[in-house]
Amino acid sequence: MSANRRFRNVVRIGPVQVGTYYDDRGREKHTAACTAPRCGFSADYDSRAAAELAAHTHRCPVR
Repeated sequence: MSANRRFRNVVRIGPVQVGTYYDDRGREKHTAACTAPRCGFSADYDSRAAAELAAHTHRCPVR
């Protein structure tokens, strides 16, 4: 089953984008995803603060 997410309140912190969406059960979730080529970092969090902290501290392994 594919993930069909509608992100809202999207912000960019460096190369990482943080967005908010509702999961299949109607709970609010937050995602941090790096947009750098070949990085591949993305993670889901329960709080916006955790997602933004991950965005601020993320270092791409690809240089």
